[in-house]
Amino acid sequence: MWDNATIMMLVEGTFVTLYMTLVSTFMGYVLGLPMGIALVITAPKGLRPNKIIYKILDVIVNIVRSIPFLILLIMIIPLTRIIVGKSYGPTATIVPLTAAPFIARMVESSLLEVDHGVIEAAQSMGANLWTIIWKVMLAESRTSLLVNATIALGTILGYSAMAGAVGGGGLGDIAIRYG
Repeated sequence: MWDNATIMMLVEGTFVTLYMTLVSTFMGYVLGLPMGIALVITAPKGLRPNKIIYKILDVIVNIVRSIPFLILLIMIIPLTRIIVGKSYGPTATIVPLTAAPFIARMVESSLLEVDHGVIEAAQSMGANLWTIIWKVMLAESRTSLLVNATIALGTILGYSAMAGAVGGGGLGDIAIRYG
């Protein structure tokens, strides 16, 4: 049962799964971190309230997060074809695995945990918006952001196994084909 071909298939599947998971998590944070910050900043009680931007981001995040992953994977096949050039394989799977709205909501949650008194203190000392974001909000919520990054990584890893069931490759594909 554990011959060289099987071991090599599992090793290759593991690397493909890690590739999909790590790249999509990175891309999710590239898109989701600014979205989460914008949600907090533009919220009605945020540092720069803006109802229009907040409502647009909030609706996008809520809609995309409420769609089950397998359905989302199939729904955005046309977008995947536009970005990657094909709709199957590990690289194509990165597009739906990039869980930016999921990560944005987790970032928002982490930033909302920051004590408002610390933000007020920074404002009273004359800190500008970017200083408050980078040196106060992100610094104070560092632990929560790291915990949420771990959760996001685990969730995206699970999603990559589901994507393997529909042509994404990796360990999910091996599990479907060989049991």
